[in-house]
Amino acid sequence: MSKTLFEKIWDKHVVTSIPDGPDVFYIDKHFIHEVTSPQAFAGLERRGLPVFHPQKTIATTDHNVPTIHQELPIREELSRRQVQKLNENCAKFGVELYGLGHPFQGIVHIIGPELGITQPGMTIVCGDSHTSTHGAFGTIAFGIGTSEVEMVMATQCILQNRPKVMRINIEGALHKGVVSKDIILQIISQISASGATGYFVEYAGSTIRGLSMEARMTICNMSIEMGARGGMIAPDETTFSYMHDRHFMPKGAEWDKKLMEWKKLYSDPDAVFDKEITFDAAAIEPMITYGTNPGMGIRITGVVPNPENETDESERNNLKKSLKYMGLEGGQRLLGMKVQNVFIGSCTNSRIEDFRLIASVIKGKKKDPDTRVLIVPGSQQVAAQIRAEGLDKVFEESGFAIRQPGCSACLGMNEDKVPPGEYCISTSNRNFEGRQGPGARTLLASPLTAAAAALTGKVSDVRSFLDEQNGN
Repeated sequence: MSKTLFEKIWDKHVVTSIPDGPDVFYIDKHFIHEVTSPQAFAGLERRGLPVFHPQKTIATTDHNVPTIHQELPIREELSRRQVQKLNENCAKFGVELYGLGHPFQGIVHIIGPELGITQPGMTIVCGDSHTSTHGAFGTIAFGIGTSEVEMVMATQCILQNRPKVMRINIEGALHKGVVSKDIILQIISQISASGATGYFVEYAGSTIRGLSMEARMTICNMSIEMGARGGMIAPDETTFSYMHDRHFMPKGAEWDKKLMEWKKLYSDPDAVFDKEITFDAAAIEPMITYGTNPGMGIRITGVVPNPENETDESERNNLKKSLKYMGLEGGQRLLGMKVQNVFIGSCTNSRIEDFRLIASVIKGKKKDPDTRVLIVPGSQQVAAQIRAEGLDKVFEESGFAIRQPGCSACLGMNEDKVPPGEYCISTSNRNFEGRQGPGARTLLASPLTAAAAALTGKVSDVRSFLDEQNGN
C-alpha cells in the first residue's frame, strides 16, 4: 500500500491505538529547556517517578538566558530561578544538560541538527511550538504542552490523534534576493495563519530540493505559523551530506546501515494527500509582515491592505485592531518607513548561512547610527564558526555587535526587548502583540531584508544593494 512520508514514520511509532481515541505514540528524542520543564519535573517528583529514558532526553538553556555576560549571574529573578531549576532537575534525574558555558549550549532547535542528534525517521518533541524545525530532516517533530512534557518524561510516549496530511509544492527558480524566509512568509500570507490547521505538511518540489538544509529548516520552523501540527521535507543527498560526520551521527558501518534506511524515507509516487497546493517560485518576492500574525504579509514593494476592502466584518475588525496596534494605515507603503531596531537571530534564522548572507550585504558598509541592531547566534557552535570564518570582523567593522547565543529578542522573556511603540525588523517567527516586549511592533522579514534595514535605518529592498554589488 502506498504511503506518504508522514504515514511511514507515524505508523512505525504507534505503540497501540485506542478505539475511537488517540494513538499511543513513541518518541525517539525529547528536547527540554528551562521554561516548560520545571512543572513536568515537579510532577514526576510528586508521583515518585524517574525519567523513563534519560538518554533520550536532551536539555539546554535558551529562552531566558541573557546574551551578554553569560559568565555572570542572571539579573532577572524569574530567568535566574528557571535556569537554576533546570540545572538542579537535570542533575537529579540524570538528564544531559548543555547549560550556560557548555560548548553545545544554544537554542534547542539549532543544536539538535548541528550536533547530529536530529536524524531522519525520528519522532521528536519539545515543549516549544517551533520543534517543527527538525522536520527538515524527514522527521515527525512537533511542540507539546507542559503536561505532555511530563507524559513523555514518564513513559517516552504521548497520546496523539493522527493529523491529516497536506503537501505544499514549490516549483521553479527563485529570483535574486529571495530566500527561504520569503518562501514561507509568502505561503502563510496566501493560505492564512490558520490555513493548515489539522494538517501535517510535507514540502516538496524543485525549489525545495534546491535549498540547503539550513534554508529548509527555516521553512519547517514556521509551519506552525499557518496552524499546521508540523512540517517536514523528505531527506535526500543534500540532507545526508549535511549530516555526515556530525558529532552524534553514526560512524562507519553503522552510518552505512542507517543511510540505507534513510533513503527509503519519501512519499510513494502514488501516495494520497488530504490536500495539495502548488506555488510558483518565480512569483515570490522579498516579503515583510505588517500586522500582528505571520499571515499578515506583503511584498516589500506592496501596500498594507485597507480594512474597508474586507467584506467579512470579523476580518475587517481584526485588521483594524492590528493596524491600530502597529501604528499603520490601509494603503500605506512600508518601503522607506523608519525602523528603530533590527533583530537577527531566533530558531528561524540564526544559523551560519544566515550570518554569511548578512555579511555579504553589509561588508564594507556602516550601519545606520540611529538603529539598534542585535546579532544573536543560535548556538555556541554557530558563534565559534562566525569567528573561524572572520564574519565577526565584518560585523564589527560595520558597527554590528554580536551577542552570545540564546532566544534573545524573539520573545521578550529575557533582557533583550524592543521598547514600547518602536518598530523592529526581525528574522524571528512571530509578530504577535507584545511578542518582543510590551508595545513592541514587529515586522518579520528575511536576514537579507533585515541587513538592508540595519544599513539604512528604514524598510529597504535588499535587491538594490545586490544590484550595486553586481554593478547594475
